[in-house]
Amino acid sequence: MSAFKSDFLRTLSERGFIHQISDESGLDDLLAKESVTAYIGYDPTASSLHVGHLMQIMMLHWFQETGHRPISLMGGGTGMVGDPSFKDEARQLMTLDTIEANIASIKRAFAQYLDYDKPGNGAMMINNADWLRPINYLEFLRDVGRHFSVNRMLSFDSVKTRLDREQSLSFLEFNYMILQAYDFVELNKRYGTRLQMGGSDQWGNIINGIDLGHRMGTPQLYALTAPLLTTASGAKMGKSASGAVWLNADLLPVYEFWQYWRNTEDADVIKFLKLFTKLPMDEIARLAALGGSEINDAKKILATEVTAMLHGRAAAEEAAETARKTFEEGTLADSLPSVEIAAGELEDGIGILALFVKAGLAGSNGEARRHIQGGAVRVNDAAVSDEKQLVGTADVTADGIIKLSLGKKKHILVRPV
Repeated sequence: MSAFKSDFLRTLSERGFIHQISDESGLDDLLAKESVTAYIGYDPTASSLHVGHLMQIMMLHWFQETGHRPISLMGGGTGMVGDPSFKDEARQLMTLDTIEANIASIKRAFAQYLDYDKPGNGAMMINNADWLRPINYLEFLRDVGRHFSVNRMLSFDSVKTRLDREQSLSFLEFNYMILQAYDFVELNKRYGTRLQMGGSDQWGNIINGIDLGHRMGTPQLYALTAPLLTTASGAKMGKSASGAVWLNADLLPVYEFWQYWRNTEDADVIKFLKLFTKLPMDEIARLAALGGSEINDAKKILATEVTAMLHGRAAAEEAAETARKTFEEGTLADSLPSVEIAAGELEDGIGILALFVKAGLAGSNGEARRHIQGGAVRVNDAAVSDEKQLVGTADVTADGIIKLSLGKKKHILVRPV
């Protein structure tokens, strides 16, 4: 389709969110003539979502911005099973207490992107445990299960990939796609939901829900997926060298979140400005025209705008100022991430490898060793070449800290206590 009538699809199209739509013209007509309810589902597999989820969260954000009602669906029911899609092995099963705690923690990030109190089209946070946990199994098999063809389910890429590798797919996991499809039907019945969105890996599951709805008498339902996003170098979004890039500040300091976006590869900057910020398209076009070292200015804008949406403008600007002082003035900023080490340990001296692991700059002694061999490790800005070097009280500066650096952009302050 060359041009969309609805504000929502037009916005998503120009910003690069659209991968597939089940019925473009039908969905566009519906969105253009009335306020629609749509959802994206999130299983609470951890206490925070990460950057890999941000693209779908922004889709819900723009959905509400263009006059529609978004639902962030929490998988309190499906989370007890775990989505097998494109996984090599079954997810670790979680207890109900863990699931509930994760949902409560995840909610904090959503409130930064969706307005749950907006008159007319306030967002909703729904838990599919409300209808999945009370299910009578025999009735569910008779009323819902009979609509599913095992032959067709086996043809889905998410299932075939697992079976082709001769990896086990449990009956528990096989039920996941039935439960997810039933979510769509139940959300339509309860809230009039007409659209499910998600990443392109969820296409088969979403289409399942549309087919089930058709068989169970719902109005026409629709699917919209976004492309699975990788960086220009092929890395998966949501991961960094030191682990997941979490959205919750208790798992990842604001400064480190800002720095993740500041380190964006040149080829990704404009794409990420479109996807992850609310900057107007003409401003993004202006930034796209920057060349040479000016691209770093666009990266700082990207980092600050993404961080401001999640953590607030003040926190984003503080992170930007911390980076400026650290990298442009060479001074230590108070908001650099820090780790506390017992003063007694420093008196005896800590091996550089163990210290980098304690500080979270390396996942293991072997990884720290490789960083040293690559010339990336510094203590108080002095290069380290000896992997047996000890760090002790003599390294504590007049400011009462030890500065550890990995490369030019990752710094941790060690504070003796």
